[in-house]
Amino acid sequence: MVRVRARLLLAGATFSLFSFAALAAGVSVRMDDADPSTAPFPSNRFTVFDGTQNTLRRVNLPKPDCSVRVSDCQDIDVINTLDGFSTQPRITVPFTGDIDPATVNSDTVFLVNLGDTLTLGGLGDKVGINQVVWDPATRTLVFQSDQLLQQHSRYLLVVTDGVRDAAGKKVQSGGNGDEFGIAVGRGAAGADYRRELRDAVRGVRSGDRKIVAASLFSTQSATTELARIGRRIRQSTPAPVNFNIGTTDQGTVQALFATASLIGVQFQRQTGTAPVFTTSLLPTPALNIVPGAVAAIAYGTFNSPDYLTPGKYMPATSTLTGEPQPQGTGSIVVQIFLPAGPKPAQGWPVAIFGHGFGDSMYGAPWVVASTLASQGIATASINVVGHGGGPLGRLIVLRPSPDATVAVPAGGRGIDQDGNGTIDATEGSSAAPPRSVISSRDALRQTVVDLMQLVRQIEAGVDVDGDGTVDLDAQRIYYAGQSFGGIYGVMFLGTEPSIKAGVPNVPGGSIPEIVRLSPVFRPLGGIALAGRIPSLINVGGIQFNENIPLRDQPPLVNTVAGAMDIQKWFDWQQWVQQPGNPVSYAAQIRKQPLPGVAAKPVIIQFAKGDQTVPNPTASAIVRAGDLTDRTTYFRNDLAFAANPAVSKNPHTFLTNVTGAGAPFAIAAQMQIATFFASNGMVFIDPDGAQPFFEAPIAGPLPEVTNFIP
Repeated sequence: MVRVRARLLLAGATFSLFSFAALAAGVSVRMDDADPSTAPFPSNRFTVFDGTQNTLRRVNLPKPDCSVRVSDCQDIDVINTLDGFSTQPRITVPFTGDIDPATVNSDTVFLVNLGDTLTLGGLGDKVGINQVVWDPATRTLVFQSDQLLQQHSRYLLVVTDGVRDAAGKKVQSGGNGDEFGIAVGRGAAGADYRRELRDAVRGVRSGDRKIVAASLFSTQSATTELARIGRRIRQSTPAPVNFNIGTTDQGTVQALFATASLIGVQFQRQTGTAPVFTTSLLPTPALNIVPGAVAAIAYGTFNSPDYLTPGKYMPATSTLTGEPQPQGTGSIVVQIFLPAGPKPAQGWPVAIFGHGFGDSMYGAPWVVASTLASQGIATASINVVGHGGGPLGRLIVLRPSPDATVAVPAGGRGIDQDGNGTIDATEGSSAAPPRSVISSRDALRQTVVDLMQLVRQIEAGVDVDGDGTVDLDAQRIYYAGQSFGGIYGVMFLGTEPSIKAGVPNVPGGSIPEIVRLSPVFRPLGGIALAGRIPSLINVGGIQFNENIPLRDQPPLVNTVAGAMDIQKWFDWQQWVQQPGNPVSYAAQIRKQPLPGVAAKPVIIQFAKGDQTVPNPTASAIVRAGDLTDRTTYFRNDLAFAANPAVSKNPHTFLTNVTGAGAPFAIAAQMQIATFFASNGMVFIDPDGAQPFFEAPIAGPLPEVTNFIP
């Protein structure tokens, strides 16, 4: 009996000591490497070696039960083709207990750049954090890097004991016997990761704070493939643009039309596969914004390498040793507006103008052409992938008798992707299931490829009228684009060396961030979330609440059920789509041009309170490219206050050439025209001493939406 009592006392003492030790251990970072949610993420623990990639890694996320989480598995299949983690990652750090989120900042938690895997560029740079969320239900800290991370680079995530628990005590290392409390996978891969991690941590200085947890990860290659395609195009010698594409009752004719001879132009847009057409008139009056400035319109075709599969995605390519391969060739219709007056000896300087999402080359390019022509600049445009209706569409050019009516192929690039018999305005501009996570990434890249090919055509010589002399100056090629055209325009400017200057108008990035913040596009995000298996909708219908703070706001404590899963969905979307994110290319315009490429003169035009492409997404481009001094900010709030007839949504301020917004549109267009006419040297304030344009933007970049109620 005495012995039994002694054993019980001993057991009780042991339990008490164990409990005291557990309490004394305090809160620490969880380090269970079995699942990405139970240890700091991202981490190279969830990669495999791949010597064909820039990073020598390939992502290898584990899959959930694919019979239940069908959509997650489809997304992971795409993610696992990437050579690294997002360059704007959602970083998660799970803890064993509650912490005080107010103690989380860029001094207590931060990233250290371990160098570009190809050049060691950026080695030692410290990166802070932003958009901090604490989720009490899962005891997980979530945040983003304060800036876009360098592509194909290694980063060390550092958590210090400057983070305090809910009782105000320092968080502690895991206490599992490792030097830094860091648990890693078993086997050779785990040993390699452990060694790399320890070496990296030893080189980090954290002041008087102790490092309690760390994670090492490699970022993806975002711009590599498009740069390689561009080099391949520049090495090619294309056949000339063919302008003999008009047809009459008598046969084939040159598709060149003097504007003075036009009665009108009908656009027979293919909107169904039956085939079905919808007819409208093109905005020929817009060519007289500056009367007589546009002398002629021409249409021609050229061939461009097509890197898209029928599913509208580009097959994954090894980023170190691979070379993207065309899947075919596309015939592209180009529209050219020629200025009036004597043609310069080298041909007209030419601005390629990119249209927006849901528009076509028969919209915005027509509205800007006369202003550009008034400064002696031709305008060229093509349709974006998935835009302009179906391929059977055509233009009917109406001219006075006895001139013949001429039909011209309209160059539509839309398809009936969902098989319902109709061709919607943007159908075919996103990847089809099961690769829906790719979204518009590869259509954007293919559009940039087509623009690269157009540049090569101009460099090879464009003879519009067939008189044996070039009509476009190969040494003076510029780019401007609106909205979607500004988005792929930033990508284009970052990869095409022959463009002398550019003006992206109302661009933003990433596309998932635009969807998240825009009242115009947010319903599309809701439809996508509702269509997942299982659905991620946490409000009802297509309404959702992701509960993500904007930049520079205090840490947010999440109380919204389902928000964390939606946050992860947005992160995966952005991760996969980084190669189609203009933010990824912004630094290559001026700050860090591609090797052998000169920095470009550029103007970024955007408007306060843009409801379609919200201000934080435009600021992300400007910030990534260090372009604040080259940013023109339209103060729509002041314009609306002065005249309530001005639209509350200023997204189309460049092309609103009728009504109350017309003076602002012409002023913004003239800034572009003057900039190009000076070969990118003259940067005017569009309205001079008036307060409606800031050129450059005054004050900090806007990080809130600024919508007018």
